[in-house]
Amino acid sequence: MAEAPNWSEQAVDLVGRAVMAPSSHNSQPWFFLLGEPYVDLLADRTRALPVNDPDGRELTISCGCALLNLLLAAADRDFQVENRLLPDPEEPDWLSRVAITRDTAERVPEADLAQFIEERRTCRTRFESRAVEQEAVDAMVEAAAAEGAWLRPLVSDERRRRAVELVVEADALQWSDPEWRRELAAWMHTRSEGDGLTVSAFTAPVAQMVVRNFNMGGGVASKDRELAENSPLLAVLGTDGDGPRHWLAAGQALQRVLLVGCSFGLRASYLNQPIQIGSLRGQVSELVGGEGLPQILLRLGYAPYRLSPAPRRPLADVIEWS
Repeated sequence: MAEAPNWSEQAVDLVGRAVMAPSSHNSQPWFFLLGEPYVDLLADRTRALPVNDPDGRELTISCGCALLNLLLAAADRDFQVENRLLPDPEEPDWLSRVAITRDTAERVPEADLAQFIEERRTCRTRFESRAVEQEAVDAMVEAAAAEGAWLRPLVSDERRRRAVELVVEADALQWSDPEWRRELAAWMHTRSEGDGLTVSAFTAPVAQMVVRNFNMGGGVASKDRELAENSPLLAVLGTDGDGPRHWLAAGQALQRVLLVGCSFGLRASYLNQPIQIGSLRGQVSELVGGEGLPQILLRLGYAPYRLSPAPRRPLADVIEWS
């Protein structure tokens, strides 16, 4: 009979599934301290995007996505957990302590979502034209609510049109900023580097130079317009407040929405540009009635082909034993 895995092996396995979460620019801004038996999630500010995300809002959302994966992975092992968010006010980068009880617990239904952690993909191409079934929409709305957030599908043609125009306007503003372009170029990496926005080794130097030095906002806006207009579903995910605790909730909600969507065969990508610009974020809020704070603008649909996973850093780079 095979020997049962010890805690160190189990902890590394949990983190290995946590880091499959999405993150802005695929920056993977997380770090894990492992103890006996707990997992601490910390924000890694060395991987921040100070131009694109000056308040660390999206960084914290990304960590919230990883946290939800961690909790689901623990549930999938039938572990009992206690999740303490922001356990020390004096340590703002300490986002969560997940204490593990390794005694076998009764399996919870949500543990079945863990099977979609490795299957989830971001789709940056045009979706198939078929509509998203209402059952899937309702399930994703419930998924966001389960984490203390909300998901508002943009149903009317007018709201969809306005969302597209805000994305186009935001593209123009961001690409006109040389500092923003330099930051984007710095995160254009080859797959072997394990993070960032993937470009081929052959084209990487040229691609980085072009992005740094040329305002391509018009072309990007045109492409984003086509993607958004032809997406079966556009939706805004938001929270009732706008601080670190709300951002963590938004991340957990986002990941739950993505995994539930994945269970219906859906893929997603992000049109967050107007939420990243303060002068436009309020207009995104107006699209959903002006209540709460928009955190993520999603496009969802069915991918036209099988997608490859984005690269990930070695686990040794994101784990330390306390």
